[in-house]
Parts: sequence; C-alpha cells; structure tokens
Amino acid sequence: MNFDQIIDRRGTHSTKWDMMEKLYGVSPDTGIAMWVADMDFRPPQTVQDALQAALDHGIYGYFGDDSAYRAAICWWMDHRHGWQVAPGDIFTTHGLVNAVGLCLHTWTQPGDGVVLFTPVYHAFARTIHAAGRRVVECPLALVGGRYEMDFDAADAQMTGAERMLILCSPHNPGGRVWSAEELRGVAEFCARHDLLLVSDEIHHDLVMPGCHHTPMPVAAPDCADRLVMLTAASKTFNLAGTHCGNVIIGDEALRRQFGATLAAMGISPNSFGLHAVTAAYSPAGAEWVDALCAYLDGNRKVFDDGVNAIPGLQSMPLESTYLAWVDFSGTGMDVAEFTARVEHEAQIAANHGPTFGTGGTSFLRFNLGAPRSVIEDAVARLQRAFGDLQ
Repeated sequence: MNFDQIIDRRGTHSTKWDMMEKLYGVSPDTGIAMWVADMDFRPPQTVQDALQAALDHGIYGYFGDDSAYRAAICWWMDHRHGWQVAPGDIFTTHGLVNAVGLCLHTWTQPGDGVVLFTPVYHAFARTIHAAGRRVVECPLALVGGRYEMDFDAADAQMTGAERMLILCSPHNPGGRVWSAEELRGVAEFCARHDLLLVSDEIHHDLVMPGCHHTPMPVAAPDCADRLVMLTAASKTFNLAGTHCGNVIIGDEALRRQFGATLAAMGISPNSFGLHAVTAAYSPAGAEWVDALCAYLDGNRKVFDDGVNAIPGLQSMPLESTYLAWVDFSGTGMDVAEFTARVEHEAQIAANHGPTFGTGGTSFLRFNLGAPRSVIEDAVARLQRAFGDLQ
C-alpha cells in the first residue's frame, strides 16, 4: 500500500495522461493530469494476484460460473454498507455509463425528460442527449459553501413529461454525502412525480473520516418498486479500464424488464473484470480501501489548505470521492482567464465546471487520487499562477 510511489503512466494508452495535451494543451512531460476520475495508484495485491493467475493459466475463454463473483458483491454491500443484496438481483454491464444508457433504453422513450440535480457528473447529460432524451436540470442550492437539495424548486419544474431521475450519491463533483433524510426526500420526490429512480453510487466506498454513506435501499426501502441501483468496484479500486459495473434491482418487474434489454443486446461481462472484482471485494480489499481513504483525506487537507489560502479561491468541503470542486468566482475573473491560468501557467489539466451543467460555470474539478508529492506540486503551481492575488 505504497500510495506515495510515482508510477509513470505516460505512453500507456492512459486517457488521463496521454489525452490531456490534445484536450487541454497541457503537456504530459511538464504538466499534471488532474481531470479524468481514475487514480494514479495500483489496486491492492489481491487484485493483481487474481489477474496474474488468469494470465498464468493463459486461456481466455468464456467465463462460466459467476457465483463467487456475485457472493463477493453481496458480502461487500452487507459488510461495508449494511445493505443486503440477493445474488439474483445483480446484472453486470460494461461500466456504469453503459448502465445509464441501458436504463434509458429500457425505461424511457425519445423526447422523455430525465431529471438531473446539477451540477453533476457530465457523462449523464452526454448519454441522455445521445439517446435522444431531454435533460431536465434541477439546480442544487449552494448553502454555506456546500450543496443541498431544493425540492420546492424542483417540484415547480416538473411538467409530467419526465420519466426518470438519475441521482449521483455520493455527489460528483461536489463531494457531498447525502444524509438518509435527504435520500428519503429524493425518493418522495420521485414518487410525487412518478419517476424511476436510478441511483449511481459508484463513489460509495470513498468516504472521508467522520462521514457515512447510506445506500438508497437502506435510506428509503419503500421506493424499491421504482429503484435501480448502480454500483461498481472501479472507482474504489482503480479498475475503470475493466469496464465492469453492476446494476442491482430488487423489484421483480423492473428486473425482468432490464434483463430483457441485456438479452436483446447480447451483453455479457468480460472475464478480467469479474476476476478483479471478486478479488477486490474481500477482507484484503477492505483493508486496502481503509488505508486509501485515510491517504486521500491527507491529500484533501494538503490541497484545501493550499488552495483556500489563495484569495478568491474556495475548495468545497469534501465528504466523499477524491475530486475537489474549486470555485474561482471570488477572483473576479471570467472562465477563460482563470482556466488559462490553471492550464497554461500552472500546467494542470482539470475538468471544466460548465460541463457539469447549471451551477458549474465558476468551478474547476481537480483529481486528488495521486501521490502526495503530486498534490503538493499542484498546490505550489496554483499559488504561483494566482500569486498576484496574494
């Protein structure tokens, strides 16, 4: 568990490092990649061992009995989240963006409205638009420097043409861990407007000390007949490239409908993802995640202390994820100016706030899933780039 180790990812087909010059104008030779949400850490040894065993065997045929894989998921959700999952409720998709697309295909029609509490993970809107559905943005309220739900405003926006709500829990990019009360409010909102609730909980394991994530089925058990859960080991264990996500559905009718979509599209998982997830969801994996969260908390403190010391910059208090959401509005600069300072002067590639929807204009998102020395370097670069504000 050497999270301080620098691992050179340049030239390895890494989106995060090998695409940032094309997209952000930041050279991987002189810059820092802090955009795509994957970490610069290797997964736990138990995952490496499982994949090495598959390589050593050397035959990569169709994956058969997946009972150990399903049992590992059930064990993890019970022991880490207090959520009892039945093995038969689990479907496997090629990641959770794929899962969102499959949900849209299963339960909505072209032109239907899909509700998002914005700003929120940009791939939701991209996938909704690509599917020919309408994004209905319900802005979150920024209260005391953190996001809160504004159900009164959201109620007023509903027209009856909306069919689905996609929730990000914990919240990306704001890092909020929604309380059980807030989650019940979301479930009640969906019931009022007859919306299917798709709860993307991919960051549920990455919670800062003192915070506690509650799965939607635990917070609001009465919403099971309209609830679809999305989970994955990919963010937790840095396995995004395996494209292995889970759709977990407790309601029989919804399960049957989603199963029909997968059958019609001929979708089945890849064996490397199944091997990796089975190994990750284990006591050894749990020990690694505990150490990771403690390390990320240290990164958060270093980053926030340094960034918040720059006049006009404010990093939102991070309760979950490894994604810092920094507000530049206090600088008085427009988007082009503060973005140029980050990319051209600091040589840091960070996600642009407007891509996250309404409420994101004055923000940039920074990935803290890297060795501490990289975070310290990023802070020093930002302080120099905005040194005239000191």
